[in-house]
Amino acid sequence: MPDIDTQTSDAPPSEALSPGAAEPGPDIAVALRYDPLRAATPRVVASGRGAVAEQILAAAFAAGVRVREDADLAEILAAVDVDSEIPLEALAAVAEILSYVYRANGAPPPADPGAAR
Repeated sequence: MPDIDTQTSDAPPSEALSPGAAEPGPDIAVALRYDPLRAATPRVVASGRGAVAEQILAAAFAAGVRVREDADLAEILAAVDVDSEIPLEALAAVAEILSYVYRANGAPPPADPGAAR
């Protein structure tokens, strides 16, 4: 069951950092967990802005969790209550991210527990 973080930076993507400059911290971060044996869709397990976003990302990096930057998706997911399933309008984007995570980890996506009984 992969975990992923979706985060945005408060700096515009076109803004280049000079060598030695500190990278701006994230404005928002959202962590997801997907366990197909417990729920049909991924759940938001953490969400925060500013210092909380930095803590979420630090925990993700320390645990080796893959992080994806997507400002629009992060804004949608940040509106979801923690421990809630993601909304339908975010499902396609999250499915794409999960597919990437499984491929990057060299693992097949989990089988649908409701399929082929």
